[in-house]
Amino acid sequence: MHTSNTPLLHIHNATVLKKQQAVLDHVSLTIQQGEHTAIIGPNGSGKSSLIKLITCQHYPLAHNDGTPVVQVFGREYWNVFELRTQLGIVSADLHQSFVGGSSFADVTGFEAVLSGFFASQGILHHEDVTADMQHQAEQAVQQVDAVHLAAKPMEEMSTGEVRRILIARALVTDPPALLLDEPTTGLDIVTRQRFLQTIEQLATQGKTILLVTHHLEEIIPAVQRVILLQHGRIVGDGSKQQMLTDERLSALFGIPLLVHAQEGYFSVRLGTNS
Repeated sequence: MHTSNTPLLHIHNATVLKKQQAVLDHVSLTIQQGEHTAIIGPNGSGKSSLIKLITCQHYPLAHNDGTPVVQVFGREYWNVFELRTQLGIVSADLHQSFVGGSSFADVTGFEAVLSGFFASQGILHHEDVTADMQHQAEQAVQQVDAVHLAAKPMEEMSTGEVRRILIARALVTDPPALLLDEPTTGLDIVTRQRFLQTIEQLATQGKTILLVTHHLEEIIPAVQRVILLQHGRIVGDGSKQQMLTDERLSALFGIPLLVHAQEGYFSVRLGTNS
């Protein structure tokens, strides 16, 4: 079990190379449990590489002195399947793996939620689904108000319905934290707002939210810390009020931008000089 004073994430001087180029360049950050955080940056800033570093899909250069580069919940080494029970993931890529013409597109919503126990896209014949798993899946479906989707095939669901099932899937193991990667991609305005309200509610219920995005509109009020990523480096780290300014975001995205804040949400539009 993780104690609350163990950081959710500790990265110390991480460099990740891809084709001999540094996609992450000496990145260091610590995120505490309960510290809802957004990591934002333009396309190509290293957001996807950072996610893959956290989820053990990318490996950083080792330190000469042998000290850990990345620790999740205080641990350097994880079985990937075990990690996914502690860090629930919702992403557009995961969404596509269920409905993008894959062999798992015919699984029902409930089967998709159950698959969260096995870090798979469906329930395979050799996987043993216990009564406890069935009960936890039922609870997760109820938690996100998706009972009506349990028997519906994923391929017949709307984008918003699939995303709701994926939240339930991420919650099925009762993880202490959720990693959200561009989570509202493909959602219409109403569905996006409902999705964000669900995430805000989960944050108030004690799930630590780690949001990776380039959309300010996705940053829920519960998120109070913002990290700015550019060219594989952290170029800003502080409160929303400090980071989400015209000056900082214009520099981050390389174009004049104007930021507007209302009721805890932020939005951005092009500046007059653009």
